[in-house]
Order: sequence, then C-alpha cells, then structure tokens
Amino acid sequence: MRRGVGRLAAAAVAALVTAGLVTGCGGEERPVREVAAELPTAAPVEEPAEAPADAPSEEPPAVEAMGGRPSPSASASAKPRPKPSRTSTKPLAKPKPPTETQVPPAPPKPAPAGCKPSHRGTKATQSQVKAALADAAARTYWPTSAPDIRIPSVLMKATAWQESGWQSTIVACDGGVGLMQVMPATAEWMNQRFGQSYDIDDYRDNAYLGGTYLAWLTKYIGDMYFESDYRLDASLCTAELNSCLLNAVIAAYNYGHGAVAREGQPLAIPNPQYVYNVRDLMTSCECLAF
Repeated sequence: MRRGVGRLAAAAVAALVTAGLVTGCGGEERPVREVAAELPTAAPVEEPAEAPADAPSEEPPAVEAMGGRPSPSASASAKPRPKPSRTSTKPLAKPKPPTETQVPPAPPKPAPAGCKPSHRGTKATQSQVKAALADAAARTYWPTSAPDIRIPSVLMKATAWQESGWQSTIVACDGGVGLMQVMPATAEWMNQRFGQSYDIDDYRDNAYLGGTYLAWLTKYIGDMYFESDYRLDASLCTAELNSCLLNAVIAAYNYGHGAVAREGQPLAIPNPQYVYNVRDLMTSCECLAF
C-alpha cells in the first residue's frame, strides 16, 4: 500500500521480488526496497451479536472465534443491485460527492534512505499464501449496500506480489506489514470501520485487510466517478490510465484515495508506473501458476 517501480516486463518480475519491495496501502510511490529472500439441542443457544451492516461476510479462519460475522438477517436482507445500465464506462468528468464520509488516515512519510526492511513472525508457505489470497478474493465485503463488489483473484495475487513478493513476514521501513504491506494505522481504521478484529501480523488476516481496503476503494471511487458501477474489469480500460475503475483502485491502493479521487476534479492517476506494474502482473506474474 505504498511504493512504485519501473514497468516490469514478464521476465523481470522475479527480479522485483529479489531486488526489493515497491509500495503499500494508502502511501506514497517510492524506490524499490530490498527484501530477504486455514441437531439442535434442547439447551438454549445464544444468538451472535450483529455486526455492522457492511461487515465482510465469511469470517476468516484466524478471527472466526472473535465474532463479527453478519447475522443471517443482515445477509438475507441484502437485495441484488441492478446490473449497470450506463451507456458509457468512462468516469464522470465531474464526480459525485463521496458516499463514504469516514476515510482512511493520511499516507505515511517516505522511509529514510538506505533503510532495509526487517522480518518478524513465522513465514507462511507458498500454498498457505495462495489459499489466503483466494479466500480474500472470494469474500463479499459489502453484503448489504454493495454485494456486487468483488475483488478479482488475479488482482489480489498481483498486488501481493508487487507489494511483498508474497513474503508474509516482511516489515517495510515505512511501516508496511506483511503480504499486502498494510499500514498499521490503515488496519486500525478498517477494523473500526467494518467492526472486525483482524491481526495485521497474521498472514490470513493481512490478506483480508488488503482485500477490505481494495473493496473500500472500489466503492468510494465507484460511487464518485462510475455511478456505482463496481466492475474491476480490465476490458473496460483503454490506453488512458484514468479510463476505468480497475486502474483507479490500483493507483489508490498505492498512493491513497485522496490523490486519485478528488471532490470536484477529474479522476487522477498520480502513479502510472505502479499501475502498469500491477496490470502486467495480473497477466504475467509467475505467482499465477502457484
């Protein structure tokens, strides 16, 4: 959720992982940084407390015992949204006011020059990371107000590869943590916003935090510029980087929502190289074959 590098050809992706981290959640584009190479009984049953209406469904394994899963009534009451009926998929030149008034914290300051990332905790295996990212992509993050928002699996995988090279224990100099390089302040904000208790140091929760942030950005930018058309579809993108929601969400994951979606102003892509990198990885990353 911060940093950016030069556009990667398919053959150069592996070099990115060994050369360094490249960015993180809600932060600034910056140079590459080095990284080290899961019959009712007669007894009365307590009903679970209801979670916020838009709390993500399907509690992740690492926090399923903590509660926070939406109640059956909340999920049942969600009505399918009509399919987009727009005649154009281009963003609005003049955006609508944001529907989300609670926003993530400001991006962090750049890390000191020469600083090297560190590691903490137990490294997750490649198969564990793959399963965690697949679970995060399969979730419904806005079960009540926007159940059609989905984070493509290839986007989750490519973003995690761009951010950390799928290293679950990495801690960047600017504070980004784990697979999705989530900033601690951003994680705290998302836990409060969605009524969750995700642990930034658990690789499964870290994947959910990254997915939650991508989902929040999809709704925030989608409501402002795309009339609630939440499709993160590469086929809707043209040569203009600000032509589609997918590119905008990728850019905002790295640079922060405020640099991409600005009230009263056209959609902006302030970090084109980062967007090129992730878009390339969505089709060419070696991680897609894991």
